[in-house]
Amino acid sequence: MASMATFFTQTSFPSHSLSKTFDTHFAAAPKVNACVSFRARRQVGLRVSSGLIEPDGGKLVELVVRDSERDLKKGEALSLPRIKLSRIDLQWVHVLSEGWATPLKGFMKEAEFLQTLHFNSLRLGDGSVVNMSVPIVLAIDDAQKHRIGDNKRVALFDSKGDPVAILNDIEIYKHPKEERIARTWGTTASGLPYVEQTITNAGNWLIGGDLEVIEPIKYNDGLDHFRLSPAELRSEFTRRNADAVFAFQLRNPVHNGHALLMTDTRRRLLEMGYKNPVLLLHPLGGYTKADDVPLDWRMKQHEKVLEDGVLDPETTVVSIFPSPMHYAGPTEVQWHAKARINAGANFYIVGRDPAGMSHPVEKRDLYDADHGKKVLSMAPGLERLNILPFRVAAYDKTQGKMAFFDPSRPQDFLFISGTKMRTLARNKESPPDGFMCPGGWKVLVDYYDSLLPSSNGKVPEAVPA
Repeated sequence: MASMATFFTQTSFPSHSLSKTFDTHFAAAPKVNACVSFRARRQVGLRVSSGLIEPDGGKLVELVVRDSERDLKKGEALSLPRIKLSRIDLQWVHVLSEGWATPLKGFMKEAEFLQTLHFNSLRLGDGSVVNMSVPIVLAIDDAQKHRIGDNKRVALFDSKGDPVAILNDIEIYKHPKEERIARTWGTTASGLPYVEQTITNAGNWLIGGDLEVIEPIKYNDGLDHFRLSPAELRSEFTRRNADAVFAFQLRNPVHNGHALLMTDTRRRLLEMGYKNPVLLLHPLGGYTKADDVPLDWRMKQHEKVLEDGVLDPETTVVSIFPSPMHYAGPTEVQWHAKARINAGANFYIVGRDPAGMSHPVEKRDLYDADHGKKVLSMAPGLERLNILPFRVAAYDKTQGKMAFFDPSRPQDFLFISGTKMRTLARNKESPPDGFMCPGGWKVLVDYYDSLLPSSNGKVPEAVPA
């Protein structure tokens, strides 16, 4: 996501995105004009729909076995052919096990893989369509394929040699790496971070099947209490009596432009007639590239944002989204939005160049900055989700704070890019007052300070999160 928050721009697409007046439709509303503004709603006495949005397919698919079966499944796993999971493979097991990819029941078989690559969606048995834009697959090499032989079940083990899951009713098929890369990223240029981590040197086969995950995935990194599953998030939203949930994903520190966007979103939802809209602040917690701020530091910064009162803890749920990051732009942002449906969100905030990155070879952005929000507004299987594009926010020098950009006085605004923000933090310089809360900024400065050479002259190496 781009460094500057943006908010509620109108789109000309016939879609399920919301305009400045939040014109939209609600499936649970009375059968009158489906696209009606909030003002018209008040005039005719309409009520906005309440309650959490249903998961894709109508039921959350959770794949962790019952406690009573755990020892039995561990014993079964020890007797089966083994596949060792990479760190990113384990993150995908985590995603699948909790139901983020509902209705998937495990790693994709070939039919699901092809639908994802070619249609960005899956057709269910009843004929309905759900969004699925990134392949969730497990690669194996020739030797592993040979060892599996005619077995219809395999066991998945982590790097420590512990059994994680059993994959049942397996199907092995060719791994079309070039086509997968081209269709997911729109380029086969070298230097794509996720590709280099997981695809380039991966096996030439993919193995799909139904997962039985032996126990909940834990990382024991001090952050597991932030990793709420879709079911746990739904319970928390219900406990807070939320009648709307608006999700905001980020992989960067929160500045006051982001906060302006989120608080203004809640204000507008209240104007629509919702009584208690709740924000899901949902930082991505799986693999990220080495130059992104690591998850543990980002969570420290997010906590300071709440402590300093920039966001209201009573109406904000902070949780970690366990998915790895592809940096696949408009293709990937569909996955980010779809997963939040399964967690109960019925509004999704999308910014400029979501899930984007610089071109790995050429000096330009890899994706058009506006395509993410446009694609989301038309994406198959996301019709139930209200997409909230947003307009640019920047530092207003006349007010000394972040504000929505006013094109009639551009000279009054200062744009602080992510690169500029990181440079200031590395140099222990302060941004303009009002750009970020002091506690949050100190965390960012401390992170970059931790990368300076230690007393032994060695610089800590930045590694992918």
